[in-house]
Amino acid sequence: MGNYGIEKAVEVVVFNMERMGKWMESVSKSKIRVNDTANASEIKGLKKEIGLFEAIAIVIGVVIGSGIFFKASFVFKNAGSPMMGILAWIAGGVITMASGLTIAEIATAIPKTGGVFVYLKELYGEKWAFLFGWVQSVIYVPGAAAALAIVFATQATSFVPLNDLQQKLLAVAMILIIMISNVLSTRLGSKVQFISTIGKLIPIFIIIGYGLTKGTAQGIMGTTTSVGTITGFGTAILGTLWAYDGWVGVGNIAGELKNPKKDLPKSIIIGVTMIIAVYVLINLAIIQVIPVEEVIASSKPASDAATILFGNGGAALISAGILISIFGALNGYLLTGVRIPFAMAQDGLMPYASFFGKINEKYQTPLNAFALEVVLACIYVFSGSFEMLTNLVTFILWIFFTMAVAGVFILRKKHKHIERPYQVPLYPIVPMVGIIGGLYIIVNTLFTDTSNALYGLAITAIGLPVYIYISKRNKMIKTFTK
Repeated sequence: MGNYGIEKAVEVVVFNMERMGKWMESVSKSKIRVNDTANASEIKGLKKEIGLFEAIAIVIGVVIGSGIFFKASFVFKNAGSPMMGILAWIAGGVITMASGLTIAEIATAIPKTGGVFVYLKELYGEKWAFLFGWVQSVIYVPGAAAALAIVFATQATSFVPLNDLQQKLLAVAMILIIMISNVLSTRLGSKVQFISTIGKLIPIFIIIGYGLTKGTAQGIMGTTTSVGTITGFGTAILGTLWAYDGWVGVGNIAGELKNPKKDLPKSIIIGVTMIIAVYVLINLAIIQVIPVEEVIASSKPASDAATILFGNGGAALISAGILISIFGALNGYLLTGVRIPFAMAQDGLMPYASFFGKINEKYQTPLNAFALEVVLACIYVFSGSFEMLTNLVTFILWIFFTMAVAGVFILRKKHKHIERPYQVPLYPIVPMVGIIGGLYIIVNTLFTDTSNALYGLAITAIGLPVYIYISKRNKMIKTFTK
């Protein structure tokens, strides 16, 4: 496609987003009071309603989704033995904690709504931030929401028979319910997150308690399942890192925390620590109830363990736990993910920025940005393209996440004047552990899933002419308004 073709494609994308904005504005009762660049200084801030416990619940709730109930098979299969499988979960947790401790320093130095988008903008420049926000807002956040909603509806068939259309309608209904609760009040959304996190942890703790005390399998001393290799152990760690993904989302709502400089690092550190403990303990419990070779052969090891411990009622317990877990993850993804397009719009980096960067006057929440992500998520639900789309951009997002962790070096070198209430311990060792973990995911994905990685790069590259178009438009607006 030539330059003319690319320019026309960009114009079509931007034109359609502006049309969506105009349509959504027509049904809004509020008047827009910000200019086209949506200068953040002119916008009334979001309410600071989220406390420490809700922030911790967001970290745990986003990370612990359905994977905790199914991931054991993959990890133990590749690790080679029960002992190495548990070590893989611990290693993945150490890498995640290193990243969390590092990002916490950046987050407290730049405690603004938008999370990684804001960090990239401040540390690397507007262009890199836009490309991250482009991928997150248009594909990953609505795609992940659609995927979680469909998994929720599929899991619901354990209790109520539903055909394909009914499952999609249920998925859309769940997305809309979560939108309504979060739009009415960010505090309400965070409370929903807190309650759902407690609800999902109850069946997990029951399995852990009974599994560790009542299990009769050999547990961590079980037989070796395959010849252990460095590659296999690395693949197992990679599987755990996918399971740990999502904790960074709490930074997206930093501007809505009551005390971000204190609560943000605490929520990340406490949340990630609890997640590591839960992951390690439930996997220990599973292999204490079921021989590891049966765990590897099972598509639902947690459910199988619960059935052995509690009979047929155990499967129902786990099914209910999975529903609550997915609901919490879906709520967390939308609650935090919506703040990225909102932050982009406030910086004038979205088509029709004044609309998508607007805060609803009645509820003091980013209603329009939320509606944008929900509309896209519902489209993905009915198109069935969500899994493909999220797979395509996961590789790209890890590049940006790794850049964010490495940003601590830029922060300390070029932004010494910024107050840092919290500093990462054992600097620079801890940041390097997080960076190495991120690089491992990037390199591994590039070699094992090359096509998706390249498609992801192409999707990201499409955002570049969009950025150029928006930048030129913003410059023209500033010129005419002088």
